[in-house]
Amino acid sequence: MPHKVTVMVTGVGGGGHGEQILKALRLADTGYEVIGCDMSEFCRGFKDVDHSYVVPPARDPHYIDRILELCLKHRVQALFHGSEPELMALSRNRKVFETRGIFLPINPQRVIDLCMCKSSTIAFLQEHTFSYPHTRVLNKLDDIRDWVAFPAILKPSIGSGGSAHTFIAQGKTELEMLAKYLLDLQVCPEIIVQEYKGTPESEFTVGVLFDMDGNLINSIALRRNLGSSLSCRIRVPNRTGLEEFGKYLAVSTGVSQGEIGKFPEVTKACETIASELGARGAINIQCRLHRGDVYVFEINPRFSGTTSIRAMVGYNEPDLLVRRHVLHEEIPRQFSFQQAVVVRGLDETIFPLRDS
Repeated sequence: MPHKVTVMVTGVGGGGHGEQILKALRLADTGYEVIGCDMSEFCRGFKDVDHSYVVPPARDPHYIDRILELCLKHRVQALFHGSEPELMALSRNRKVFETRGIFLPINPQRVIDLCMCKSSTIAFLQEHTFSYPHTRVLNKLDDIRDWVAFPAILKPSIGSGGSAHTFIAQGKTELEMLAKYLLDLQVCPEIIVQEYKGTPESEFTVGVLFDMDGNLINSIALRRNLGSSLSCRIRVPNRTGLEEFGKYLAVSTGVSQGEIGKFPEVTKACETIASELGARGAINIQCRLHRGDVYVFEINPRFSGTTSIRAMVGYNEPDLLVRRHVLHEEIPRQFSFQQAVVVRGLDETIFPLRDS
């Protein structure tokens, strides 16, 4: 029997992209021994790993030392981050792992820094003449006194995973009220207001995959179904009188489901954007197709929350990168995969309490 590849996946609980990477690895034909880490002992993902460990949060000064200790203990060959704080911590300390021969499939620091800040992402898109919604940084209420593009989205420029603290404003009064709320709340150093584009039926999450040498491997898109409460954070009647936005206005959560396939009308544009960005490994582009143009409103420089459902149709990003850079296999470019509709639900795990 061939020797298994030993990998570590952090942040395997909570439904984030760490859990999706774990699911994808378990779907692969490649044999994996998986070391799973999370900061909570009540972690759903611990049921699906070979060895489980509770580790400090990524911001803890002992986090990197503990992850490295476990990697060396289990002779880990590839290390996958499962949350954005862990992405930032591992990226800043990438040489600690790479000098020990541990494969770290993450984007260059420049790409991560640019994409983690939405206003910087928009500045990049503007500089390279890609389509994007009109966007403005909001530091005080005076910054939006002359804003006229409605409906509008308000959200933190940094973070806001799962569309946390994201709102839709359909008029001036709403915009000023929501802006004051976000500014007073101080959830983020920088807030942005962004023009709402397209309809909920035209929203896509697009994955573009490169090897670590910058060679394009493939791309995939999921047209989101925002009709489910699991996938829709905000859904409000369209009161603008503008039919082009549809009957309802909606903002998605981080739990995506819907029709998955190639969708060349969006993936080709996203491949160009990701290439110009200088991406390495996995990158995800959130966009809407509006009047034939792909309007990008967010780029995530990491594996997606749809990693596992991509793997279900034969597009397994974590496995492809391990096969390319750990097992040194040749990976075919633009390989075919299944087109399908994937729906999601909930399941439960029980953790018996310890005797006192």
